[in-house]
Amino acid sequence: MEFDELSNRVIGCAIEVHRELGPGLLESTYEQCLAHELSKNDISFKLQHPLPVIYKSVRIDCGYRVDLLVEDKLILELKSVEQIKNIHTAQLLTYMKLAHIKTGLLINFNTRLLKQGIKRFVL
Repeated sequence: MEFDELSNRVIGCAIEVHRELGPGLLESTYEQCLAHELSKNDISFKLQHPLPVIYKSVRIDCGYRVDLLVEDKLILELKSVEQIKNIHTAQLLTYMKLAHIKTGLLINFNTRLLKQGIKRFVL
């Protein structure tokens, strides 16, 4: 599967974070370090971006937050879990649908090789 240029750049940043830290830390640690790496690489993003639900034309703020919204066109959902489960995939796909963002990356930092922990989704 070919990734677009933005996804490739973001994955490169995530690999750098994983190379430095390795697996086994909290998701919040990877999130902050990835934010730092994205900044260093001049990639714009929003950290913990609020995501309201629009229900029957009413905006409902339910407290949902996208881990990282990159350049307003890529959602990153970060995990540090033993195994990615269907609920993690469903969460990212739902966030993409609610935000009207067509591309998302599910990145699990709790893997020996990070490329084993990356899944890309396109709506």
